[in-house]
Amino acid sequence: MKIIINLLFVFLLISSCHAQKPISEEKSAPSKVNTSNPKLVVGIVVDQMRYDYLTRFENKYGDGGFKRMINEGFNCKNNHFNYIPTYTGPGHASVYTGTTPKNHGIIGNNWYDKEIKKSVYCAGDDTVSSVGTKDDAGHMSPHRMKTTTFGDENRLFTQKQGKTIGISLKDRGAILPAGHTANAAYWFHGRSEGAWITSTFYMNELPKWVSDFNASQAAESYLKVWDTYYDISTYTESDSDDNTFEGGFKGKEKATFPYDLAMLENDNRGFDILKATPYGNSLTTDFAIEAIKGEQLGQDDITDVLTVSYSSTDYVGHNFGVSSKEVEDTYIRLDKDLERFFKFLDAQVGEGNYTVFLTADHGAVEVPSYLQSMKIPSGYLDNKDTKMRFETYLNTKFKSSDLIENVSNNQIFLNRKQIDSLGLNINDVQEAIVNELIGYKHIEKVFSAHTMTTSNFTTGIESLLQNGYNQKRSGDIILLSDPAYISYGKTGSTHGSGLNYDTHVPLLFFGKGITKGETYNKTVIPDIAPTISALLGISFPNASTGDVLGFVID
Repeated sequence: MKIIINLLFVFLLISSCHAQKPISEEKSAPSKVNTSNPKLVVGIVVDQMRYDYLTRFENKYGDGGFKRMINEGFNCKNNHFNYIPTYTGPGHASVYTGTTPKNHGIIGNNWYDKEIKKSVYCAGDDTVSSVGTKDDAGHMSPHRMKTTTFGDENRLFTQKQGKTIGISLKDRGAILPAGHTANAAYWFHGRSEGAWITSTFYMNELPKWVSDFNASQAAESYLKVWDTYYDISTYTESDSDDNTFEGGFKGKEKATFPYDLAMLENDNRGFDILKATPYGNSLTTDFAIEAIKGEQLGQDDITDVLTVSYSSTDYVGHNFGVSSKEVEDTYIRLDKDLERFFKFLDAQVGEGNYTVFLTADHGAVEVPSYLQSMKIPSGYLDNKDTKMRFETYLNTKFKSSDLIENVSNNQIFLNRKQIDSLGLNINDVQEAIVNELIGYKHIEKVFSAHTMTTSNFTTGIESLLQNGYNQKRSGDIILLSDPAYISYGKTGSTHGSGLNYDTHVPLLFFGKGITKGETYNKTVIPDIAPTISALLGISFPNASTGDVLGFVID
């Protein structure tokens, strides 16, 4: 028995020694960064880029821009927006949140706020101040976007070690893609200043590299003559230079090359004239390069995110139209800027260390007056006549002229207080208005809020409307016009519909983690964010509804 007790004592003593092993000798969990991820993800949105700009101008592109992405990366040839309306604010939000306005809440560039009874701007925020200018142009933030972006999720995943920077000539093109947790978003304030600015949502003063860039007179250097990059006679992919379908600039009689920007700036809001030329894209590229250097993006193994939106393509398209030589030249020059940008990334971040995707926020319709000259059904809506007829109907039917609070973004917002005071049922009023408006000339479809919230459309234009309908923010009545019928001037192009000319846009992936290939299978804009999230191994944006494009990931 004594022997057993002694053996037990020895066993307990040995166990106690093991239990009291010094902390310094304990093994800690290994700390290792996932070096298989790209050091930098660059998201590029080309404002108002139709898919056919890739193919129409293909012979004018070099090998280092669009073609490099196509030849070395993956080309989704049947990529579409899956909602209405196709505007800049919703487009940028949808690309980076992986969902549609139904969920992220950015239902337009501007919309009528039913609670405060006035129009609001998608990025407007009076609670913040401008940084880099005394102008109100900096009163901006992403606070109206209800969901996260993949940049937000990367910031959360890396415990804020991965940076996110957003850049665009347009404030909304910088702010919405960068998300809520971004280190910075910068946009261009033209007029008499020609400076890149931000807001106190991000910081209280500009970093030195931004101040240095603004002081470098980079914007001034682009106030020069804009002529075609190649001989204009070779621009056979576009209409004649002298035609009646283009807007042009104030101070110049005809919308024809060349354009002396230094001579025209005073009549066209100073530095803002650069926005409507390809030089605005060049200036954006210059600033993006400085941002990568100044913020040391892609210089360690923790993934950073840079969002770049090229806005000049949209301004040029609105001014000159889809088939103009000005649009063709703008894309030829953008291709050169992309080549320059990719070469810089090769040198600064390292070829094979970064990932890029390129898409658009919407397409554009051919100028209807141009289509009419080609005998294609198209035209312009007579909103004045429609308004008069509709007001007469309301007075006759409901004995009231105060039933409408607002008409905007092809939506009608009803005065619900007035409807209640008249003892009317809101659903009955909506349906009566639907039945009235569907008989108006060039109105293709009309839907009520009741239909949008009680039906489940899975196909057709109806499903696109539903994906764009936010119950909290959208109107009581939604209208769709006939194809190629728009509320716009007789020159230049616009967008906003759910038709192919507005929904079919490029989607190119290129760089680390991306396989080489192409597909004609349909992809949609909300697929982008979950695909990038899957590539990085991070959480999807919190309201993402898109699918991971697994065939894109190597």
